[in-house]
Amino acid sequence: MLKNLSPLLSPDLLHALASMGHGDEIVLADAYFPAAALAQRLVRLPGIAADAALDAVLSVLPLDDFVAQPTCTMQVVGNTAEVPPAVVQFTEVLARHGHGAPGALDRQAFYERAAKAFVVVATGDTRTYANILLKKGVLR
Repeated sequence: MLKNLSPLLSPDLLHALASMGHGDEIVLADAYFPAAALAQRLVRLPGIAADAALDAVLSVLPLDDFVAQPTCTMQVVGNTAEVPPAVVQFTEVLARHGHGAPGALDRQAFYERAAKAFVVVATGDTRTYANILLKKGVLR
């Protein structure tokens, strides 16, 4: 057991986060996301909400401040102006960690980025559009 770490940060997830370099991306995905089909590396957090996973990850992962949008969510197909409840919660978590609102990518663009991501974390979140992509930064 380690002190001051969220219990959601499993050994596999901590290893992936520590192995990532500046500019590498991680996807936190909902239960509907084709994680096994797209992931180069897959970590599972069954039964965990995506916003709880985001909060845990942001407790140890710096976001890239060299890019305009270090975080992106998936747009709602057919209604790009809609903000799903999971994205509202992502925005709240990001704000608590001192970050701005996430950008948004259309579904196919999100899948393309996810396929290139360093790791995909498959959460157990059953809310639709509970997917977020994070770009790792450096400690300053």
